[in-house]
Order: sequence, then C-alpha cells, then structure tokens
Amino acid sequence: MEPPVLETERLVLRGFGAADFEAYAAMFGDPEVARHVGDGAPLDRAGAWRSLAFVVGHWRLAGCGLWAVEERGGSGAAIGRVGLLRPEGWPGLELAWAVARPRQGRGLATEAASRAMAWAFDEFGADRLVSMVRPGNAASIRVAEKLGMARDGEVEMLGAPALLFARRRPG
Repeated sequence: MEPPVLETERLVLRGFGAADFEAYAAMFGDPEVARHVGDGAPLDRAGAWRSLAFVVGHWRLAGCGLWAVEERGGSGAAIGRVGLLRPEGWPGLELAWAVARPRQGRGLATEAASRAMAWAFDEFGADRLVSMVRPGNAASIRVAEKLGMARDGEVEMLGAPALLFARRRPG
C-alpha cells in the first residue's frame, strides 16, 4: 500500500522516499532526538538506512505506517515522522511521532499526530491506539495528553521502561 497524503493547516504528511534519507539520518543521528526513540541510541548512517527501510516496508506489510512530515510551503524536506506501527511483539497499534530538533516546541508533533490519529480511526478502522513514551520525555507526554490519550500502565520497550498511553475510537 502506498501511504495516502494527508494535510493539516501547516503540514503535509506523505510517504518517505530515497530523497528523505539525509534528513532522516540527521534527525535520528541527533542524540537529543534519538534518546526518546527506539533503544535511545543515535543511529549511524547504516542504522538510519535500516530504520527508513523498516518505515517504508511497514506500509506494504501492515497497510499502515509512518509518514514523512514536511512543512507546507517549505523546502519539501522531511522535518519529522508520524504514524502507526505494530511490529511483532508490540502491545498494540502504536501512534508514534518524532520531530527534528530545530522544529520542536512549535506544536508540530501534536498537529501531525492528531491528523494521523483521525486517519487511524476514520479510514484505517483502528479501535484503539497506544503510544509508548519514555518516562523522561515530558514533551511527548504532553503530546499524548493533548491527543486525549490516558496513562494505561508501563511496558518494556526495547529493553527500557516506557509509559503506555492509550485511546479508544471515539463514540
């Protein structure tokens, strides 16, 4: 499945392509971004390539996945990623987000994740979404709360604790 293009007031959510690799590698090579994602370690270029291949392949295998986030009217470069993941062993369909450090603090993660959540419930047919957030990631805890997600326990994510947030389909 090819990812549908979604839009918000300030953003375009689109599928990732090879042209996004440099921005993706820079974002997840940044220790400040990487410390809250995956196992918390920054990715080298080979790791970023494998991660991007996972992102692209997830759409094909699961019919959902992560979108590249770009600013409307901008350069077209990916400034983040947002979307749905359910790799083997995950506690549910995860709504995940990450924004490159220079763009953080502007509400872009909330805006992108809100649009992805609407797609998940309205188009994909999800009944429940979860988000796993590292305990020290205050910004992502705020995003989850703004999205109407509630704490639903604690889980282990890739060898470290994570707070589990969840939200059911409205209605």
